[in-house]
Amino acid sequence: MTAPEQPLRVVVADDQATVREGLVLMLDLLPDIDVVASAADGREALAMVAEHRPDAILLDLHMPVMDGTEATRRLTAEHPEVAIVVLTTYADDRSVLDTLRAGARSYLTKDADRLHIARTLHSAAAGLTVLDPQVQATLLAAAGGAGQPSSEGRPAGDLPDGLTRREAEILTLIARGRNNGEIAAELFLSANTVKTHINRIFAKTGSRDRSAAALYARQHGLD
Repeated sequence: MTAPEQPLRVVVADDQATVREGLVLMLDLLPDIDVVASAADGREALAMVAEHRPDAILLDLHMPVMDGTEATRRLTAEHPEVAIVVLTTYADDRSVLDTLRAGARSYLTKDADRLHIARTLHSAAAGLTVLDPQVQATLLAAAGGAGQPSSEGRPAGDLPDGLTRREAEILTLIARGRNNGEIAAELFLSANTVKTHINRIFAKTGSRDRSAAALYARQHGLD
């Protein structure tokens, strides 16, 4: 007989006690989610992740002591195996872009219901990216106005959806079946840097996973 799948182990981090406790209670009612710890700020979230080694963390963005973006940066560096799902009231372009660049896997607003949150946590733990429609609209608007220099230089004028040359290069390698380690070795990048680029590629192209990104690459002649 096939052994039953283990529930997804999750840490919840939110500075508002009523929101945090509500999320814990709401998610714990689901049979496929096990909330192993909760935290009131980013520093406490790091400690809880180090102690409990969850599969995913549901993370508020604006918290005291250490905010969600810095916590995401630290979690990505210290616990890259933990999927980071941001759940926040903020969907402005700076918050979204900064957090995705820091390594967040998915980004939801607090309008999401518990089943959508649970599905997103499972998808993120499986390596997929899920973005709230409001967040996708924000990213598309930011990409539409893309003309500011990024860390890789200006977005190439002949590339779609505001992709930079580096992102297009990585997208091509995804379409050719390369995994993150192979991409990192080929382009002389760290694994975390590749992961961050891929999150941005998924966000800009509206891809939910690598297969969708590969299809996008073929449709736009980037394979």
